[in-house]
Amino acid sequence: MLRAAHNTFIMKKFTPSLTRFSRRKAHEVRIGSISIGSNHPIAVQSMANCSTMDTDACVEQIRAVRDAGCRIMRFTAPGKREGENLREIAAAAREAGLNDVALVADIHFTPDVAEIAAQYVDKVRINPGNYGRMEDRLPALLARCRERGVALRIGVNHGSLAAHMVDRWGDTPRGMVESAMEFLRGCRAEGFDQVVVSMKSSNVRVMVHAYRLLAATMAAEGMDYPLHLGVTEAGDGSDARIKSAVGIGALLADGIGDTIRVSLTEPPQNEIPVAQALADYFAERTGEEPIEEIRNESLYSPYEYRRRTSNAIGNIGGGQLPLLWEELNDTAQEGVRGGEVALLEAVTGNPVAEWRARILNMEAEGDYRPVILARCYHETSLTTLQLKAAADFGPLLLDGLADGIRIQNETSSPLSEHDYPAGSSDSITPERLASTGLSIFQAARVRMSKTEYIACPGCGRTLYDLQHTLAAIRARTSHLKGLKIGVMGCIVNGPGEMADADYGYVGAGRGLVTLYKGREVVRRAIPQEEAIDALVALIQEYGDWVEPNHTATGDTNLSNLLS
Repeated sequence: MLRAAHNTFIMKKFTPSLTRFSRRKAHEVRIGSISIGSNHPIAVQSMANCSTMDTDACVEQIRAVRDAGCRIMRFTAPGKREGENLREIAAAAREAGLNDVALVADIHFTPDVAEIAAQYVDKVRINPGNYGRMEDRLPALLARCRERGVALRIGVNHGSLAAHMVDRWGDTPRGMVESAMEFLRGCRAEGFDQVVVSMKSSNVRVMVHAYRLLAATMAAEGMDYPLHLGVTEAGDGSDARIKSAVGIGALLADGIGDTIRVSLTEPPQNEIPVAQALADYFAERTGEEPIEEIRNESLYSPYEYRRRTSNAIGNIGGGQLPLLWEELNDTAQEGVRGGEVALLEAVTGNPVAEWRARILNMEAEGDYRPVILARCYHETSLTTLQLKAAADFGPLLLDGLADGIRIQNETSSPLSEHDYPAGSSDSITPERLASTGLSIFQAARVRMSKTEYIACPGCGRTLYDLQHTLAAIRARTSHLKGLKIGVMGCIVNGPGEMADADYGYVGAGRGLVTLYKGREVVRRAIPQEEAIDALVALIQEYGDWVEPNHTATGDTNLSNLLS
């Protein structure tokens, strides 16, 4: 029952070692006054959600993210007017004393604007899927970038691959990698190395597989470009933070990543402490942890999801949905006590490598006991605990290696009301630990227990108030367990990035919304004041609506949470 052997050469190349932590080697790229790659710390960045034509608002957002610790800020430039106004933004930022924040232009369908923007910003981001033919447009852009020492980000999005890539590779991680490599080879042919690459998706599993495969493919071709990490359209609140931590953490755990952005449907400055917390968590890794060697690395499947084969003991293992410790039935609990279920408590500072090595060695030995991962944290902040737990447990779930998880937390002294004011949203309770575990399952796409919102963070292209609209949609639909709803500001990335959503709500013009069922448009140009009612009616029409249970008490009752 061993897994089929994989291409061991490529598998070994996506990370220097599966057991010893070290940063992936990348050459230095300068973005204004910031340097990434090489031995530089991981940099965090954000994106403005105001109009690029509103210079004053843009400068205020630069100030807000700089005050939060961010040194790289991106602005959308959908047209020539926005591209030219980047000159005014850069000048105003310098006048305001904010010249230590690097400015980035985000380009989609207008290659001419990329060349305009390169005159004023420190980095230009292009999307190969909608930028145009590489051989026709890229050389001119690189020549313009050379004039001022401007860096380039090749930013591949899962939902917007070029037609020729989809035709050959499908809407897959391989298609994403080939899309990036086509442009990277073009940059190398032109002798331009100030390049950063990203492989973003709202599907965390796709995102992680694509980055791993890209790292391996670049290594096989002698490339060492820095990588920018992010999960697109993560949404807001704790679920968005957990989802981002699962994806970004899975890569940082293997030393992959030079810059990161946590995309939240919230003010840009809210993204910074989340991203910095993740960067700091992995900056503590030394690579000296005593991790057992993996006997047969070909059993590992890093580029596709494969659920590990395990025996069924009660309600755990045997292909059943992964469980929280609190959900084990009597038979499963007895299995833990009797050793028929393996409870793996992480004891090192590198739990991902520790768990992965132990489970792969169990498989090599023909040991098919269900596996429960366990780790005890010592945090006083729920948010910090959620980020660390998501980054630790998430990668093993993404790889299909675990049947259950146990998240515990202990502090050196009992917490009092002084530590957490009444009603504090950051207090750590058994219910919130369980909710965190369910969110990690959902982010890893191994168990859906709540509504998932694929919501973009907003930018200058956004056609309505995303934050308030998402909150209003959540208020009407959050009881629909397992349903995926896309809430997107415009059509540039909207339909593609929410491609695996069940329903979509997409800005179609000022005050207008288009509704989707899957990838298909079902209602166009609905007035925004009618659109949420129309979305609910659409869900009802397709039979996915259930009436809310108003007696549920959210996370205040553990049995309700797990029901």
